[in-house]
Amino acid sequence: MADNYAKKAIAMLLAPLLESGFVIVSGLAKGTDTLAHQQTIRLGGKTIAVLGGGFFHLYPPENMRLAEQMKEEHLIISEYPPIWRPQKWHFPQRNRIISGLSKGTVIVQAKSRSGSLITADFALEEGREVFAVPGPIGEPLSEGANHLIQQGAKLVTSGYDILEELYIE
Repeated sequence: MADNYAKKAIAMLLAPLLESGFVIVSGLAKGTDTLAHQQTIRLGGKTIAVLGGGFFHLYPPENMRLAEQMKEEHLIISEYPPIWRPQKWHFPQRNRIISGLSKGTVIVQAKSRSGSLITADFALEEGREVFAVPGPIGEPLSEGANHLIQQGAKLVTSGYDILEELYIE
């Protein structure tokens, strides 16, 4: 899930990161993953999608067009054989790869129980930075990100906040 707040947040985060040469890694899932991949492509950046199943069983199916576009000019990877269908337990493992490929993990929106929070946990275990966009109090899609901020994730309101922490010359 993602709403207009997520769209605005992603727009504010991505431009500075892409201008600095960062590659956006996500899971091609519905919601903020889809928005991040689409916006990255629109802005001329590079993006990587990590799948939770094999290439012959893309999930979610409504992202087929996006995946086809990414196959041409970006990267889609999976640790599963092409014929394997996505299974519920594959997605936490996919999130492990996403965090492993990334210098930092940004949580834009997340419910209190969310795969995004699993990705953040893997990032912390791997010694990577975790960033979170604050959200409106009482909104279910903000509970996870707000909780991460309470736990010490860096609060970000623009891509420059991320660059401040990660930029290496």
